[in-house]
Amino acid sequence: MLGEDRFKILPMGRGFVKVGVEKPDPEDIRLAQEAWEFARENILGGQYDLVILDEINYVISYKMLDPGVVADALRKKPEMVHVILTGRNAHPSIVELADLVTEMREVKHPYQKGISAQRGIEY
Repeated sequence: MLGEDRFKILPMGRGFVKVGVEKPDPEDIRLAQEAWEFARENILGGQYDLVILDEINYVISYKMLDPGVVADALRKKPEMVHVILTGRNAHPSIVELADLVTEMREVKHPYQKGISAQRGIEY
């Protein structure tokens, strides 16, 4: 079993961000950019072998974070640091830099049965 010193989960931001007709709340944008700065420092610092940025592709597609700054950090990261970016609609510049890109297809989802997003599972 891995010790706490080898594995960390650091939730950041407030969870779901409403977009569409409305633009994201400025506070969500601030929190996303703050989370990115923290992640960038940890990626470039090289103290972790693996950094997972869950749902960052949404943050970029909602224009809360510039894809150029993410691409720049990925180009500069230490070779031994692996970075996983999740979420749909990955920006083309991110896809171009990636070694592996996958696309998932929904077969079944709890929402179809009326089950809303659950804290600790979807956010």
